[in-house]
Amino acid sequence: MAVPAPGLPARVRIHEVGARDGLQNEQTAVPTEVKAEFIRRLAAAGLRTVEATSFVHPKWVPQLADAEQLYPRLADLAGEGVHLPVLVPNERGLDRALALGADRIAVFGSATETFAQRNLNRTVAESLAMFEPVVARAKEGGAHVRGYLSMCFGDPWEGPVPVAQVVGVAKALLDLGCDELSLGDTIGTGTPGHVRSLLAALNGAGVATDRIGVHFHDTYGQALANTLAALEHGVAIVDASAGGLGGCPYAKSATGNLATEDLVWMLDGLGIETGVDLAALTATSVWMAERLGRPSPSRTVRALSHKE
Repeated sequence: MAVPAPGLPARVRIHEVGARDGLQNEQTAVPTEVKAEFIRRLAAAGLRTVEATSFVHPKWVPQLADAEQLYPRLADLAGEGVHLPVLVPNERGLDRALALGADRIAVFGSATETFAQRNLNRTVAESLAMFEPVVARAKEGGAHVRGYLSMCFGDPWEGPVPVAQVVGVAKALLDLGCDELSLGDTIGTGTPGHVRSLLAALNGAGVATDRIGVHFHDTYGQALANTLAALEHGVAIVDASAGGLGGCPYAKSATGNLATEDLVWMLDGLGIETGVDLAALTATSVWMAERLGRPSPSRTVRALSHKE
């Protein structure tokens, strides 16, 4: 039963990350044709933004080494109004993405020095310098650019991350020209008060709420609570992963992303529009779980798929 709550967005854009952030954490590579079918099923369920893949060196993320083979298989989805963002780490990755017609690009920064070194082999400042020509060239070509910022709440090596430190790097990413920012709780340690504090600090630094998305992991069961806190602040872009797939290959304490089905169940109950057919989405995650050989960790998938 939908029971709206005051002060929440009328509509939320779900940025589906299961095919990229989810599958990159699998121990073995998923066949290209299965990835393509997964993305098509997600789009058919009503998701209009489905992150397709990452143009990184296969040495670092071997599970996504088939980006050149996968992306062309999805070209017709653009004509159906589906956005297919791709992650690029540097200019070489950008060249590969643009050669295939990608028009939504994402770069992936870190709010902490240790994770920047482990994920990008660079300091935070060096990684921003690396992103500068990537963002500039992408924007010159008419692409939409998203800036991911990881470790916004806690870091497995450095502990709690000061809000001011996150705001500084977030501002730097936006100053490069990023159109929107995704705040990542990479290891899932954030809590609602921390979320509100960070969002208020970003607003205080001149970052408009409509440029902010949130990306929560459910390590401590806080992902939905943190999402609701962000919605109450006015955030209307939420990252989620079908079936709760994913983690982070460079942060071992990062467990699965917020499950898209769990998010949609909550948003449906609040009367917030998403355009997503929950039954079709659940069926897609059940289908994918069968191909991965294990059940979905999403509570909603389990509840709906086991109904008599």
